[in-house]
Amino acid sequence: MNNTEQFVNRHNGPSTQDVQAMLKKINAPSLDALIDQTVPAAIRLKKPLDLPDGMSEHAFLQHLRGVAAKNKLYKSYIGLGYYDTVVPPVIQRNVLENPGWYTAYTPYQAEIAQGRLEALLNFQTMIIDLTGMEIANASLLDEATAAAEAMTMLHGLRSREAAEQGKNSFFVSNECFPQTIELLKTRARPLGIELVIGDFRAVTLNDKLYGALLQYPTADGAVHDYADFVKRAKAHGMTIAVAADILSLVLLTPPGEWGADVVLGSTQRFGVPMGYGGPHAAYFACRDAHKRSMPGRIIGVSVDADGNPALRMALQTREQHIRREKATSNICTAQALLAIMASMYAVYHGAKGLRGIAGHVHQSAVALAGELKKLGYTLAGGVFFDTLKLMHTDNVKIHALAEAARINFRYTGDGLSISLDQTTSVDDLNAILAVFAQAAGKTAPTLAAVQISAQTLLAKPRSSAILSHPVFNSYHSETEMMRYIKRLENKDLSLTHSMISLGSCTMKLNAASEMLALTWPAFANLHPFVPLEQAEGYQEVIEGLNSALTEITGFAQMSFQPNSGASGEYAGLLVIQAYHRSRGEEQRNVVLIPASAHGTNPASAAMCGMNIVVVKCDSKGNIDVDDLRAKAEEHKADLSCLMVTYPSTHGVYEESIKDITAIIHANGGQVYMDGANMNAQVGLTSPGNIGADVCHLNLHKTFAIPHGGGGPGAGPIGVAAHLAPFLPSHPLVKVGGAQGIHAVSAAPYGSALILLISYGYIKMMGGKGLTEATRMAILNANYIKESLKDHYPTLYSGANGRCAHEMILNCIPFKRDAGIEVADIAKRLMDFGFHAPTTSFPVVDTLMVEPTESESKAELDRFCEAMIAIRGEIDQVLLGKADKKDNILKHAPHTARAVVADSWMRPYSREQAAFPLPWVRDNKFWPSVARVDNVYGDKNLICSCPPISSYI
Repeated sequence: MNNTEQFVNRHNGPSTQDVQAMLKKINAPSLDALIDQTVPAAIRLKKPLDLPDGMSEHAFLQHLRGVAAKNKLYKSYIGLGYYDTVVPPVIQRNVLENPGWYTAYTPYQAEIAQGRLEALLNFQTMIIDLTGMEIANASLLDEATAAAEAMTMLHGLRSREAAEQGKNSFFVSNECFPQTIELLKTRARPLGIELVIGDFRAVTLNDKLYGALLQYPTADGAVHDYADFVKRAKAHGMTIAVAADILSLVLLTPPGEWGADVVLGSTQRFGVPMGYGGPHAAYFACRDAHKRSMPGRIIGVSVDADGNPALRMALQTREQHIRREKATSNICTAQALLAIMASMYAVYHGAKGLRGIAGHVHQSAVALAGELKKLGYTLAGGVFFDTLKLMHTDNVKIHALAEAARINFRYTGDGLSISLDQTTSVDDLNAILAVFAQAAGKTAPTLAAVQISAQTLLAKPRSSAILSHPVFNSYHSETEMMRYIKRLENKDLSLTHSMISLGSCTMKLNAASEMLALTWPAFANLHPFVPLEQAEGYQEVIEGLNSALTEITGFAQMSFQPNSGASGEYAGLLVIQAYHRSRGEEQRNVVLIPASAHGTNPASAAMCGMNIVVVKCDSKGNIDVDDLRAKAEEHKADLSCLMVTYPSTHGVYEESIKDITAIIHANGGQVYMDGANMNAQVGLTSPGNIGADVCHLNLHKTFAIPHGGGGPGAGPIGVAAHLAPFLPSHPLVKVGGAQGIHAVSAAPYGSALILLISYGYIKMMGGKGLTEATRMAILNANYIKESLKDHYPTLYSGANGRCAHEMILNCIPFKRDAGIEVADIAKRLMDFGFHAPTTSFPVVDTLMVEPTESESKAELDRFCEAMIAIRGEIDQVLLGKADKKDNILKHAPHTARAVVADSWMRPYSREQAAFPLPWVRDNKFWPSVARVDNVYGDKNLICSCPPISSYI
């Protein structure tokens, strides 16, 4: 391949000439020398990665088309929370396939995220309307996870008296989805919750039950009247969670109107492809009284510094970043991009359109049911929405005929079920009828479209209004919808504008060639529970990714089930606990966690019911080995594991890491490595080489899956051979180890669709390219460190004065001496067109910068120029030339509205506010709101779309 065909040269930012100039700047004779100075020799790999050479983008896409052809795209009527859907092309092209949406980060910097915040507020409003609840969050990982979060939230909401009396059991209807029940088992055991699984009509309620989960409609399609059960449960002091089909709620009476305390489910069928299991946005709604205990992110309405409406993430003190082991959940990401797609689906269709879709699905089911009865089939009685349950069928005969017709049904021990969806046409119904007629030895009837539309609704339609806000009633032509999506996109800063140097987040390139296949039907439209022989293409991708990642990590086996980094942490800890139990050492329940660890570490450990012991860090930011040794020896009898990030969250390769892992192993523990910083390991060292036993990988960091404005993510775990037998299983698809723990996600391979991105990244980079990316990430970080050293000292460095792939800039003196907070620097960077680095993590009043390998020297220079210019503005305050409260940093960011206003009372010029450096004028990004008032937003919590009058 010539130079321009090599993908590594498209992925990595610095050119050959750039590299030489950067090495000269940092006083390193060569890139090899820099790596030798940075990465301890004791942990370096002895040989290169054993991976093929990188493919060109063209060759890779040809290869992937061949892989896709191995998937068999049958019509699937399996249901169980996954349904074919029509993705509106205006949403597919302008959101899902648009880097302006998918390369943005979680909206912590609200002033440059108003577009996706509005889209997520629309999502919350949609959920509140459809469920009949009072407040909703901005999405969760999947329906099963949302159900588990409901179980644990309601457990935490018990009164002290109820907890003391042992009210510790949770009823689960046996008509819930099997994958949901499985995940509830996973979550219940570590917390000591006893599950009571049974028939809601027959269960004997007692004073030990604190809550219940119901499915609406059920896995077999029944729409039950739960009113009597809810009344009895409430009389026993129980709280009620309901897993509800989002499309059915367009027609059915919502659970919020018949007593539910929590309503949850999936929004997949609102225009999000099945993708062999994900990613999809789950929803979670509850009573307003529970808002401070609700898991996940909540978007709220506030005001900006000029008094204008502004959106922000509300109640952030609930999050694990702050509350750590006391957090409401370990959730670190949501499914923002998918939630945005689902909300846009509702915006595009409106209430009338959704009623039409839901009505057609239901009428199709009614028409099909009538014809099947005429053919002699027995259907389960009662009301249904989209799913028919046929009793006592000859499944062997029907399966053979359906297979020949390329149709999938859901087969059970007492019959089969058929779940229809938005894509089900009259031709599809007639194909289904042909199968059943042939099985019955009868002539197949033929339905006409007019017969379907003439069907009467079985269920009494809901009387309450839905989606009455103007946003759901204004954009129903494609022209208007396209402009609305673009208007929101233009409010948000993403990688399409500039570098996003968030430390510990690895905002690298998400190449178009890696993303293209996400909307190919062969990958996008596959149901996760189809027989494996229909998913041979996916199996090839998964096995190929497993082979590559085990080579990269030095482990024996991967599990792709965890669908976020936090989910991977949780799964990894459970695997360790299962290993200890298998050896008769169930008492091993103590986890050592360094003080510098990411907040998900203690939050995940708490969810596993583990006892957390914090290990000190020394003055250089490294783990205090003496403190670690003392605590490991103190807890030798009950030590489960150490959770450690490498390189550390302080941006340093700790020289003592092998000693650290040896101490843990010597005291009977296992080593869990947080893979957040894997971008500084690939090809140079590995978790297995360092001595870890299990590690999760953030594919949305190191392996090029985009952050999507706050999700999706993927957090597969790799394990050493002795832990492989305990990898997560699944109730419907055979995965995991022989003694696998219960499932940790709803789908067997988690968010399988986006695994294609990491598969492509590794295929096109090749072993040498992956290693070169790591080397370039280290070079870029050290170049910034050197460029800023006279303005922002780096808090921690390695033995030779080098940082790893990121560094912490010390801003503590600015607050102490000038009253300038890191938040002020973050907001001022917006005026230069940059997203801020990570603020106040892992050290308060600092900035953590991670440039990644994808940024060019020119972009690094622009960022450094901006930071130096801001330092100059700070100096003006330090020297008394600018007021501590009335200065350019405190008023940042500056909106176009403020800059062009007739009145300008600031002690600096409009030019300095808006165009602080000459190059800013050439590509100006305007924040759409001034600084958002966080306190106002939490004191006046509004989490649904405000009336249109508030925008006027």
